[in-house]
Amino acid sequence: MSVDVILANVLAHCGGDREQAARHLSRAIASAPSDAEVYAAAVELLPALGELSADDPTVAPILAFAHFLDGRMDDAALTLGALSGVSPHIAWADAPWFANASFLSGVSIEAVREAVYLLFDHAAVPDDAAARPWLRAVETITSRAGLVPEDLAGMAISLRLLGRADDSLALCDRADRVGLTMLTEVVRGGTWRLLGNLDEAAAAFHRALALEPDNWSLYLDLSDLHAERGDHPAALAAAQAGLSHAPNEPKLLAARAAHHARLTGTADALREFERLTPDIDPAYCRWLREHATGAAWCGKSH
Repeated sequence: MSVDVILANVLAHCGGDREQAARHLSRAIASAPSDAEVYAAAVELLPALGELSADDPTVAPILAFAHFLDGRMDDAALTLGALSGVSPHIAWADAPWFANASFLSGVSIEAVREAVYLLFDHAAVPDDAAARPWLRAVETITSRAGLVPEDLAGMAISLRLLGRADDSLALCDRADRVGLTMLTEVVRGGTWRLLGNLDEAAAAFHRALALEPDNWSLYLDLSDLHAERGDHPAALAAAQAGLSHAPNEPKLLAARAAHHARLTGTADALREFERLTPDIDPAYCRWLREHATGAAWCGKSH
């Protein structure tokens, strides 16, 4: 038994400091996330700890396990995903409960998808060992009966994030066999884009538009894709087409102005683009500015 587990026992039962006991249990989990003995000890100690604070990151490891024991599988997954994002060097998902059948059958697709997003909150990319438990969870969940295309497309996003682009595309194909949806085509297009195949990506977004022709965000995706391919007339046309469905959308207005500036090369067109930039995300603004000028713009940033 680890020193932290021993201290947790003492503090919970004799010392009367339940918060410190929870922190010692959490440290025990952090030092050996796959050690079943730690969780066995936690089962005995949790009733003495009372309610754990979701706002205290130092008790998050034991809180995730407590959620699992309480049957709150979504909260358990999200807490573990957040831990993995903050501390990617610790193999949190090696916890025995994360591979437990009751967890994998009870957690929702939405929670797993969100938890996988949380893995990347601090831009750390899980290595193969860290990604393996999450991949196993995705594989198990996608084997459930009665899944709709949107469920499978959501899991395809998770596979792409976890570095399994080919598996993501295969899951999109499986979703198509259940039913054709705009979301599946968007996910497929994003995966092809990540792989650098912009022609396939554009084809997927065109199919998405055929399914939802009034969806302005699809026109923006196409505009961006055309810009990446160096086809700024097509990028301008796609942004303009999107504005017919969302005439006041800041991203579409900025995209149209950027590609217009690129094609005309005039100072007035660049000023019009800059006038619109305060209303859009700074990263997207920088990307558009590079396309507007044909090089990194040395003016102000927002």
